[in-house]
This record gives sequence, C-alpha cells and structure tokens, in this order.
Amino acid sequence: MNFRGKKVLITGAARGLGKVIAQEFAKQGAIIALHYNTSFEQSKETLNGLMGEGHCSVQADLQRPEEVSRLIEVVEKRLGQIDILVNNAALIEYHPIAEIDYQQWQKAWQNTISVNLLAVSNLCFCAAKSMKENGGGRIVNVSSRGAFRGEPDMPAYGASKAGLNSMSQSLAQALAQWNIFVGVVAPGFIETDRVAPILNGERGEAIRNQSPLGRVALPEEVARGVLFLASEGTEFMTGAILDINGASYLRS
Repeated sequence: MNFRGKKVLITGAARGLGKVIAQEFAKQGAIIALHYNTSFEQSKETLNGLMGEGHCSVQADLQRPEEVSRLIEVVEKRLGQIDILVNNAALIEYHPIAEIDYQQWQKAWQNTISVNLLAVSNLCFCAAKSMKENGGGRIVNVSSRGAFRGEPDMPAYGASKAGLNSMSQSLAQALAQWNIFVGVVAPGFIETDRVAPILNGERGEAIRNQSPLGRVALPEEVARGVLFLASEGTEFMTGAILDINGASYLRS
C-alpha cells in the first residue's frame, strides 16, 4: 500500500490505536493531521515520532459541532486538502443498568452518542463536502464487535457503534457518485494502554480466550485493516464492515 503524498486526518490520534494508525500511514508516505482533544503532551510526542515531514496536530472538542467544522477547515488550510478521514476517536463509559441511577444513565447515553455517533456524522459531513470539491476521497470509521454481540455493561457504546455501522453504509451509497468511498473496521479488544488494566486484571485471561488465538488484537493489526480500506483498488468494497476480532465473535 502506497499513500505517498496523501493527506490523512485521524481523530483521537494522540495515543492508542489512533497513534498506531498515524504511524502506519506515515510509514507509507502519507502526510498526517493528528487530532486530539485534551492529550496535548501525548499528541506532541506522537507527532514528533512520525516518519516523514509536513505533519500537524490540531485540537478540537468533537462534541461541539462548530469545532468539528473548524477542525476540517484548519486541516484543509494546513495540508491543502483531506484525502482520507479516519474516525477513530471514541468514548467508552461503563454504565451497567443495575448499578447506576437514572441521571447517570441519561448522562452516559448523551455523552456516548455525542462522541461516537453525532461527532462522527458531523466529521463525515464536513469532510465529504471538502472531498467532493477535490474529486473524491476515503472515509474509514472505527466501530466495534460490540455493535453485533452487545455490550451489557455499556449498552450506549454498543448502540453508538451499531448506529455508526448503519450510517457508514448509508453514506457509502450516498457518496459513491462523487468518488468518496466509506469503510468500517470492527475490532474486538485491542492491546492498548486504555484497556491494559482490564487485560491485566482478573478478566484478562477470559477475554484473551474469547479468541481461538488466545490473545487480543495488536493495534498494528487493526491499523492494517484501516489502511487496506483506505487504499486504492478497494472501491468496490465501499460499505463493507471488516471484522478484526480473531474469531472471538462470528456473525452471519
């Protein structure tokens, strides 16, 4: 895969999976716009570690629609255009129905849907308008196997990712006429710093054994799926949802 000279905006790219996605694109010659919200120091470290030149980082609170549009405008100004958008930023908030009150329940749903679905829809809208003017582009959205298997301790997360899947497929149909292609990766657990406490805790072994491989995904493995869907020659896969969960959950 060759992304030499391609301009790529990745949300939530200061650390974890987003950081690795940025690194993998940069290795293939892409120029990266690294989005972050509050992780300034980590974003600076990630930016400085990217191969190549011309990369930038941009702060934005994706829950604010006006900041989403500003993010797209700033990236266009700095990079010239956006060829590829990777919507990686997401909120994971535990809210088991048996353990919280009604107010907490409402807040969890509002926060999760705001970041994981509404913000992504706004990013897709603004980026698609830009891509249309530049002859096309690629959008890759990061979903989850939780959209299919359920998330009993964080149902808003599962619902937000199911909505993300449906929205992505609708946009794949709507945007193809302008050479804008939309794909989705749906990973299970990934070995990142955010989930390390869970994997190192009492649930860790059971989680790893959900896959016949006896482990969870490496971030590089999920990033490979993102790059694949963003690459030339995958146009007829627009609307596809790529499962990357080590056969820990199989859907028909």
